[in-house]
Amino acid sequence: MTIAFVTGGSGFVGGALVRRLVGDGHTVRALARGDASAARVAELGAEPVRGDLSDVDSLAAGCAGADVVFHAAAWTTPGGSWAEFTAGNVDGTRNVLAAARRAGVTRLVHVGTEAALMAGQPLVNVDESAPLRPNSRAPYPATKAAAELLVRSAEGLETVVVRPRLVWGAGDTGVLPALVAMVKAGRFAWIGGGTHRTATTHIDNTVEGLVLAAERGRPGEAYFVSDGEPVVFREFITELLATQGVEAPTRSVPLGLARLLAATGERAWKLLGRKDSPPLDYFTVWAAGQECTIDIGKARAELGYAPVRTRAEGLSGLRA
Repeated sequence: MTIAFVTGGSGFVGGALVRRLVGDGHTVRALARGDASAARVAELGAEPVRGDLSDVDSLAAGCAGADVVFHAAAWTTPGGSWAEFTAGNVDGTRNVLAAARRAGVTRLVHVGTEAALMAGQPLVNVDESAPLRPNSRAPYPATKAAAELLVRSAEGLETVVVRPRLVWGAGDTGVLPALVAMVKAGRFAWIGGGTHRTATTHIDNTVEGLVLAAERGRPGEAYFVSDGEPVVFREFITELLATQGVEAPTRSVPLGLARLLAATGERAWKLLGRKDSPPLDYFTVWAAGQECTIDIGKARAELGYAPVRTRAEGLSGLRA
């Protein structure tokens, strides 16, 4: 791999990937929607390619001459409408695939997620044989599942999917800032006490999986990656908040009540014609209130994957 094109290069995962690729000596181009995004990817050492996921021509320009495309861009904004999630995750992915084929790219690595398996049930030590859930009631899981189906069935491309769970670490622009804001606003509560187990994936481990997938992943396959052994959700989030000098609250909502509140809110929002999400939605309950543990044996065996950063090291880095 000598030339890579990255979508989402100004974001958390995409930015860390760009930094790694540049550091490894590759030439990197990255999609940039505006001036701030262009400045960010240039700062990381990549060439900005102006455009967005709705513009196949700009995507094809970024793909031109590339040995591999990494599709890291996704719509993840809480409260987004189904239309926004579909446009960003499904239509955007379809456009990236079309652009890669037009440019003659051989290999594409897609940043997936364990959320693509979520439809209300806990995920307990799941592996890649677990079914995707494009029929999920929540827009993020449904659209990420639909996007992955497009990627894995794409013709004329070698496609590989990497699925991290709960990506965290320095540079996080999503999970940790949102948690801190919720605590400070008095809106944070554990769901079911937070005593369930969860997998986590430090940003360095996520990027390691993506790079290995580009080099060794079998076309059409998906691979889970994580930090290794799972951890109790409450313990991890408490430590994560502590790195920012924030003490985790003790307030808790029973899981059954949280499910009821989410279902009630979702129905009310639908009746009202609201395009955003209610204060407590399905995906929040599933992602933060139920076990989510994954088996990374396939990535270990086929990619040679092993975590390159421990949780202790990652937490120390955040405190620093």
